[in-house]
Amino acid sequence: MSAEPLLEVRGLKVRFATEDGIVRAVDGVDFELNEGRVLGIVGESGSGKSVTAMTVLGLTRDKNARFDGEVRYRGADLLPMSEPQLRGYRGREIAMIFQDPMTSLNPVHRVGDQIVESIVTHEGTRRRLAKRRAVELLRRVGIPNAAQRAEDYPHQFSGGMRQRAMIAMALACAPQLLIADEPTTALDVTIQAQIIELLRSLVEERKMALILITHDLGVVANIAQDILVMYAGRVVERSDKRGIFYDPQMPYTWGLLGSIPRLDRPKPEKLYSISGLPPSLIRLPRGCAFRPRCPHAFDRCFEEPPLADRIENPDHLDRCWLSVDEKRVLRVATISGERAA
Repeated sequence: MSAEPLLEVRGLKVRFATEDGIVRAVDGVDFELNEGRVLGIVGESGSGKSVTAMTVLGLTRDKNARFDGEVRYRGADLLPMSEPQLRGYRGREIAMIFQDPMTSLNPVHRVGDQIVESIVTHEGTRRRLAKRRAVELLRRVGIPNAAQRAEDYPHQFSGGMRQRAMIAMALACAPQLLIADEPTTALDVTIQAQIIELLRSLVEERKMALILITHDLGVVANIAQDILVMYAGRVVERSDKRGIFYDPQMPYTWGLLGSIPRLDRPKPEKLYSISGLPPSLIRLPRGCAFRPRCPHAFDRCFEEPPLADRIENPDHLDRCWLSVDEKRVLRVATISGERAA
């Protein structure tokens, strides 16, 4: 493991100006990621997961966007870099697997040609050699008859095979950091497991780092060592996997955990669901952003946003005004599928 983090994000804020007001998409996000580690970022849609990851690659730049903070890759701050400078990092150092491969792959070009183009663009390799590498990459990610399938178009691939092709394209230039944005969405559970196992094996084989973005805590439980829980643009809980699953501190995390079926406990009458909807990022509620949906909110939650606190474990951060003792009592009822009185 290197002395300094491969990726270090400090105080990241992303704002978008709209006709209705300023969207606070990301609000003060901090995390580190070392080589060979998998970081899971979880939360509902609109929590800021994808915007955080895309900002690392400079993909959220727009005349209406404003940024603050630092995004350091191997010590170099990517946030103030120009587009030409960032192109030196995209693909070669940092690559991304997007959520929907059908819209990410060009429908009028053969799958193999799209991988070849990535290799030629970033490395200047001859097309004949690049094509050989593209076939090998397709084979490596588990696509049978890779040489033949490289000549097919995206619509001729199944959903799982398209996702594998996207992974092959992301790996084309051997990046050290891979970002996977909901890589198992719309895939059946068998294919989901195969994709997650493929990503795990690639991390171990290449010693690269992986950021896995998902709304499903069950997915990150299978692969991530560290987990960020995001809500309304902020990190509301951050810990290693054991801390999140066995000692969660934030009521929002309890709600996410309570909504997952458990095989090691009696089947509840119904799974827990978090009431209400995520707040508008233009008009956040006063105090704690989760307060309108939290069954445990009290007076202080209305007054001021909770600070990022480390109570017992210095590596476990959460944002909640409940005391440690209150959390221990209340979370059991939430995660077991019962609402506390």
